Amino acid sequence: MAVAKVTEVISSSKKSFDDAVKNGVSRANKTLKNVRSAWIKDQQVTVVKGKITEYRVTMKITFVLT
Repeated sequence: MAVAKVTEVISSSKKSFDDAVKNGVSRANKTLKNVRSAWIKDQQVTVVKGKITEYRVTMKITFVLT
């Protein structure tokens, strides 16, 4: 029987939402073992003078405890 845990991660990128997700999963994988999935809970952008300057995602990372 496996036991999983979920943690919330917020990450950002100046390029895109996709890049923000990749950054978050990559960083979580450095600290957490057995990362299995990521659920995108929320997306936001930062706007300065009418232009998007940053993409942010809030995600829930699931990892299996050993």
